[in-house]
Amino acid sequence: QVQLVESGGGLVQPGGSLRLACTASRSISTMVVMGWYRQAPGNERELVATINNAGTANYGDSVKGRFTISRDNVKNIVYLQMNSLAPEDTAVYTCRGGYRFDVWGQGTQVTVSS
Repeated sequence: QVQLVESGGGLVQPGGSLRLACTASRSISTMVVMGWYRQAPGNERELVATINNAGTANYGDSVKGRFTISRDNVKNIVYLQMNSLAPEDTAVYTCRGGYRFDVWGQGTQVTVSS
């Protein structure tokens, strides 16, 4: 079973940027889809972004134009570049992947606050 480990979360001021990384314990080259989700306190988990093997990305409406997902199939890492962060982006960000898109990481906290 592949394991996914997120990193890069932290505290950032509004308008700032962060880059999250999701490192897989096995090759992701044959994992068709990898993605990022987030959950804020009191809210349901929501899609942030997904990316397939062809590099085609799909974004949640609330992050379009601000976030960019990418994948490195050699390093087995999926990145989430987050720009123009706002307080409403505060959440636990979790990576999802695996051969059946059924593996979740532990999550990393992102807090946007002045």
